[in-house]
Amino acid sequence: MKVLVTGGLGFIGSNFCRHMLAKHPDLELINVDKIGIGANPANLQDAERDKRYTFIKGDICNPQLINRLVHQVDAVVNIAAETHVDRSIVDPNMFLQNNTVGTFTLLEAVRRHNHKARFVQVSTDEVYGEALEGSFTEETPPKPSNPYSASKTAADMFVLAYHKTFGLNVSITRCTNNFGPYQLPEKLIPKTVIRALRDLPIPIYGKGTNIRDWIYVTDHCDAISIVLDKGKPGEIYNISAGNEITNIDIAKKIITQLDKPLSLLTFVEDRPGHDIRYSLDSTKTRRELNWQPQARFEEALKTTVQWYLENTHWWTPFATDVILNPTPWKLGGMH
Repeated sequence: MKVLVTGGLGFIGSNFCRHMLAKHPDLELINVDKIGIGANPANLQDAERDKRYTFIKGDICNPQLINRLVHQVDAVVNIAAETHVDRSIVDPNMFLQNNTVGTFTLLEAVRRHNHKARFVQVSTDEVYGEALEGSFTEETPPKPSNPYSASKTAADMFVLAYHKTFGLNVSITRCTNNFGPYQLPEKLIPKTVIRALRDLPIPIYGKGTNIRDWIYVTDHCDAISIVLDKGKPGEIYNISAGNEITNIDIAKKIITQLDKPLSLLTFVEDRPGHDIRYSLDSTKTRRELNWQPQARFEEALKTTVQWYLENTHWWTPFATDVILNPTPWKLGGMH
């Protein structure tokens, strides 16, 4: 089997590539990544020695490149995306291009050049908007709250439309908040770790009561691979581990593990369009595809914090004042 993975140098993408290469001895994997803000070539240095792995630097919005690559493969897993909500508030156009136009370019390539190829769109729980009560199912209509989630929603709609109109063999995964190794310092958990290590105030948006449902990245990657293998055409699959926790409680756990004072916690202005709570019902994925998360939240969080402690060489180049800014959406241009 030959698979094209987009965005494979990012956080989820690199973990997915590593997972697939380990799980499938007969796999050939092509990773296309433009090496944008969320990517790091160091994420997959270990895979470069694997003859089954090929890296191509390129943009998924480039139809000439994508047409050529799609023609060669049995499946496409689209993970490439701009994902940071704060940055989408500063520069929405970048999200429209990468998330929506990029997905459209891939779909067009499959439609025109490899109609039988399997296509998995890796989306997000944020397309549903906030869950004030209960949990979202795959039947819940999208209700995005910010430019990031709007761009992902638009991409999902194209994926479903290309299945219905052109008969493409597509599935969509929608996952809750990921955490684990190789996540950029702009995200909550690594940002908290790094600022705590530097004895800097740790910014908590609003009152810190926003709730997220967290999943360890390897569990997400396993779910994507199972959807790729067993998912039904035209279906959406929610992926969640049921670890709902407030932002302030996550920060407190990290600070305590690092033996730093809780006085580092600092409340800052809440970002615009900040959803109160996300919660996914993943019963369908568990029942129909026989998937279960394996990681225990407390242990996985400790493992993740320890990884950042042991890999300062990896994150130091990214830990700039801009990336670690307490209120990044206020910056005129994030680079």
